[in-house]
Amino acid sequence: MLPPLAAAAPPAQHAAHALPRLPRGRHHLLGLQLLLHRHHPVSVGHHRRRRGGLLLLAGAYAPGDGGAGQDVDSSESTSSTGSAYIGLFVRMLGLDNDPRDREHAVYTIWQYSLGGRKCIDEIMKFHGCVALIVSLLRSDSVRACEAAAGLLRNITSVKLYRDVAIENGAMEEIFSLLCKSTITPEMLEQSLCTIWNFSIDENLRYNILSSGILTRIVRFLDEEDIKVKEAAAGIISNLALSHSNHGALAEAGVIPKLVQLLQKKEDDYKIIRKEAKSSLLELSTDEYYHTLIIEEGLVRVPLVGSAVYKAFRPLPHSWPSFPDGSEIQRSSRPSKYGATELLLGLSVGEKETEPDEAKINAMIGRSNQQFLARIGAIELNDEGKEQCGGSQRNDLYTILPWVDGVARLVLIIGLEDASAIAKAAKAIGDASVNEHMRSSFKEAGAVKPLLQLLNHTDVPVREAAVYALEKLSVSSIVCEQIKTDGGLKLLSDIVKDPNTPVEQLEKIIIMLSRIFDTGISMVAVPDNSASNGSPDTMHSEKSTQGDIDGGTNGTSFTYLKHEETSSVSIIDFDVISRLTKVLREASPSLQEQVASVLEHLAAFDQHATAMTAARIGSVIEAVLEMGVIHGTMGDPENFDELPTVVIEQVSRAVSATVRLLTKLLDFDIFIRSINTEKCIALLRQMLKSSIPLQSKDWLAACLIKLQSTAGLSGHESVSSIDMEITIYETIPRLVDQMMTSFSFENKRNAVIELNMIISGGVMEYTRAIATAGGIFPLVKMIEEGDGDALEASLAVLYNLSMDPENHPAIIAAGAVPLLKRIVVAESSHWNRALQLLRTSIGGAFYGIRSS
Repeated sequence: MLPPLAAAAPPAQHAAHALPRLPRGRHHLLGLQLLLHRHHPVSVGHHRRRRGGLLLLAGAYAPGDGGAGQDVDSSESTSSTGSAYIGLFVRMLGLDNDPRDREHAVYTIWQYSLGGRKCIDEIMKFHGCVALIVSLLRSDSVRACEAAAGLLRNITSVKLYRDVAIENGAMEEIFSLLCKSTITPEMLEQSLCTIWNFSIDENLRYNILSSGILTRIVRFLDEEDIKVKEAAAGIISNLALSHSNHGALAEAGVIPKLVQLLQKKEDDYKIIRKEAKSSLLELSTDEYYHTLIIEEGLVRVPLVGSAVYKAFRPLPHSWPSFPDGSEIQRSSRPSKYGATELLLGLSVGEKETEPDEAKINAMIGRSNQQFLARIGAIELNDEGKEQCGGSQRNDLYTILPWVDGVARLVLIIGLEDASAIAKAAKAIGDASVNEHMRSSFKEAGAVKPLLQLLNHTDVPVREAAVYALEKLSVSSIVCEQIKTDGGLKLLSDIVKDPNTPVEQLEKIIIMLSRIFDTGISMVAVPDNSASNGSPDTMHSEKSTQGDIDGGTNGTSFTYLKHEETSSVSIIDFDVISRLTKVLREASPSLQEQVASVLEHLAAFDQHATAMTAARIGSVIEAVLEMGVIHGTMGDPENFDELPTVVIEQVSRAVSATVRLLTKLLDFDIFIRSINTEKCIALLRQMLKSSIPLQSKDWLAACLIKLQSTAGLSGHESVSSIDMEITIYETIPRLVDQMMTSFSFENKRNAVIELNMIISGGVMEYTRAIATAGGIFPLVKMIEEGDGDALEASLAVLYNLSMDPENHPAIIAAGAVPLLKRIVVAESSHWNRALQLLRTSIGGAFYGIRSS
């Protein structure tokens, strides 16, 4: 039983008229409603407006706004008059009353609550009324459900009463109501607006997500009713304010829907666009979700203030050009009427080269943003204030379609305000997540001003410019543009500067590596057959090296000739000396990049001589010693102490350094400066260590080249190196190829090459195959292969069966039933299969007799 409700205060007597006596009986309820409406006319037929997701009366007391915009005396009079009857209507909500009475009562109270905060306070004076209102959400009456949801919507607009509604199960009942198939658009709107009120409270957002109602709310974004769309967008906007909710929102597919709503141009979508923009800006704070938003065609742009754009000065009239600086060709037939420049692109009888879509979009974006800047409408002073109030972030952003966003960012980096430039450059780097965006910034003319910012007096501007260029340089066309705009000289000067911070230096070196690597790899990947030291291998290695150094390959020749005219004159001894020092002292990740740059430069005699003068030989030895130490740390016996990330970084650094060493071995002046025997010893130690297999490819190729250039005396030392290469590089690589390759032809080639190695009769080779885990893939090849692949698999497995320690692994791999099937079928390989069965598991035990 509900506690007794407080008695309503007697109605105040007015001079104009006295309140009549209340009608008695349930059948006079309509008269009672009309009486309340008479003394509370603001609640009937009054114009309503939306504020913060709530429906309020125009001029009524807005919850939480201190009563701004209302006539206090009139409100108090209305409230005191209506409150005389509220207690009666709350009593009529009781479960023991007729459902029709409850319906009329809740509808009347709902209308009364539209009067504002004071009216809601009057309703909430009656303890237990919220529980009665919540119970009506389960009513069969559509009108009662709608009124109850609307009343809860107004009650939960007040923070003080939101917890009361939660305690009485309002949230759960609203969720249940949303799941009903018979829900009307009006009920849907009221229910969603109630959840919108709940989502204001950060502590309640988790309850909304955990209820499983999120997917349904996201689907409501596709509803035709504009009010339903607004409420759903408002809920999502509030949920996005909590960083922990971003994953759930993205998984629910909210990003594409919000992007579509943001692109709606109708006036009815003004609130929806605002909420969608707020949600997307919050989601963009996560790097991954920011990438998804960019993939949908939007770019986040910093709000720098309209005053910053006053520094924009349009270029004086000149022959038009594309944003990236390329000129529009002049017509060979100028108009005799002087209209040549006016009628650009209109040529009679001539075929003019039309600009591609990227250049057209760049011109459209530049024209739009420069026009807005000239008229002072590019950014409103109050733009972003609401976002600031919601997220409490100092840095404000807006979000634009990529054509306009790219153009605006390029426009900002050409202004004078250092803070605005730094924000825009950082935003350019953040937006360069795919080739489309990188090429768009290049076409918009971002590369040249960013290069100019490398010499800016403001440190944050320089850092942001380096960051943006490093992200853009992932694209080969941007690297070409950097070279065209003279960026190589700027980057080289920064490398030489000893005051350059390490973070910037690392990004600059990465850019140099990409610029030198544009269009060609300076060192070919060593051939797979290189590891066994065969004559064919040596010929292939020399041929490949000749193509690179001598320029017999057409592509290589073109690249080297271009670099000879540019990098030789720009990259001097100071740059190489600085890079050599960094290679010795830097972290493994930076060492990899430095070695890659030096590898490209080592293609020229002048640079190789400079490296030798900078004592790069001792630096290479130090890096190799580091690889030996970390490779030993990665051995299985030290598995508990294995620093996986460090060993991976070290292995990549060692691999790049070994490629550099291989390149420098083409120059006699460098060979005379190093201790060849020590280098060979270090490479052999690393070959036996547990560094990743892909790094051992380069070790094997470098060892072969070292032993040929060193002129080692004695056949024994050379053959021992070849054997180590076979055991520690070739065999593990072939076994890995059998296990991981998706191509059966690659597996077939691997097992045939293994059989050729095993046929040499070296016992260590069979042990290496077993150690590398080759038994299981060999058995798999027996099951899948035929012809020479099956014959090679049986031969290799037979050699492995000579060692009794391999018998359990052969049986566990499932070889027995496969071999028995071959024997029973009496195929061409049955004899070898029978020998393998007898050797490995004993034919007598399995009842197999020879023919």
